Amino acid sequence: MYKFKSYQYGIALGICLTVAGCKAPAPEAAPTTSTPVPESFGATAQTQDSNNTSALQWKDYFKDQNLVDLIDVALKNNQELNITLQEIEIAKNDIRVRKGLLLPTLGVRAGAGVEKVGRYTSQGAGDATTEIKPGVETPDPLGDFTISAYANWEVDIWKKLRNSKKAALNRYLATVEGKNFVITNLIAEVADSYYELLALDTQLDIVKQTITLQSNALEIVKIQKQASRATELGVKKFEAEVLTSKSLEFGILQQIKEAENKINFLLARYPQEIKRTTSTNFLSLLPAAVSSGIPSQLLANRPDVKQAELELVASKLDVKVARAEFYPSLDISAAVGVNAFKPSYLFTFPESILYSLAGDLAAPLINRNAIKAEFASANAKQLQALYNYDRTVLNAYLEVSNQLSKIENLQKGYDLKSQQVDALNTSIDVSNDLFKSARVDYFEVLMTQRDALEAKLELVDTKKEQLNAAVHVYRDLGGGWK
Repeated sequence: MYKFKSYQYGIALGICLTVAGCKAPAPEAAPTTSTPVPESFGATAQTQDSNNTSALQWKDYFKDQNLVDLIDVALKNNQELNITLQEIEIAKNDIRVRKGLLLPTLGVRAGAGVEKVGRYTSQGAGDATTEIKPGVETPDPLGDFTISAYANWEVDIWKKLRNSKKAALNRYLATVEGKNFVITNLIAEVADSYYELLALDTQLDIVKQTITLQSNALEIVKIQKQASRATELGVKKFEAEVLTSKSLEFGILQQIKEAENKINFLLARYPQEIKRTTSTNFLSLLPAAVSSGIPSQLLANRPDVKQAELELVASKLDVKVARAEFYPSLDISAAVGVNAFKPSYLFTFPESILYSLAGDLAAPLINRNAIKAEFASANAKQLQALYNYDRTVLNAYLEVSNQLSKIENLQKGYDLKSQQVDALNTSIDVSNDLFKSARVDYFEVLMTQRDALEAKLELVDTKKEQLNAAVHVYRDLGGGWK
């Protein structure tokens, strides 16, 4: 009777301990997400127009065949992109690992050993008085030979393993979106560098033309000096201006070399000349027409936004996995095989057969600090992922808004800068004519040529910024990776 009551108390105590072990802290409540995405990118955007430039393939968006060829090589060879592809393989293998944990572990084992125990022990005394067969005593020392198959399986009661697998799947999808984001940025970087190279070619031509113009003016002032209509000071001033322009020419040549090597680096190849259109056509290039669509399309088009969203989903699943650690776990193990003290008896049936089946239910009760810490970290990472998602969406919206405004303002600035260049070109001709007739001094001619050179170089820079803005808004809208 006493033993029966003790058994009841033991069961009751076990149930209480199990309930205590099942008690798990609640996940931390996530804060409210940020304000919904606005309906438009600003006053200049068409609110209801859902046409989006990002839907275009990059080969259709960029019209320069030389640029298209460069991007095509970059997408095949770029090291950063290849590194990202390996990250995808790593994430894919992690899914296989998580999937494998859901299934039983099966294996085989074979073992051999020998054991010698003391005669004056309970086991030694028992072996000494036990016959293996009639008239055959237990060997001393006693051999042990085993061949068996075994299995272990953690039953996924609380969906811990399944949620872990889902989290790994979402992280794999996030790495795919990360690869798409790398592609988008790579295309934009190659295009930026290509337009920079074209701009430098054009600036080099402008400087060479200016050197020719300045050299002609230098010859005129030398002739005027011989006729006592100019001084040595004027000659030296013109010489200094020519030397300054020649120095600028070599500086641009160095920039061209660096721009070519930057493109070669993106294409993962050693330095070589970059095939490109002639610089005479650069100022006539028109930026691609842009349709911004509606801001909510960024959630579907931007790879970085989708990556942040998938990371957020994965972090929520991680919290569930960490919370399940507080609950009891059920492990089932089994084995079947043959066991004997001599190899010749291994296949003597049924005497040599062994088998086992066991279930193990365990729950953490005391000193759960490590589990609590893991759960707290999972909660914190979930909040991190949420804030990162909100920040990514906000950044995407602001990037597009900035580029759309930049395109509009650059066009206005380019029109005014073109008028300035036209006026200065005319002033160069006028100042040269007046200088030849001694109606203005050399200083006016020098300043006019200098102002014209600066304005022309700035005009080229503005054109380059226009083309780059069209590239950036295509990237920021989520174009290029599809």
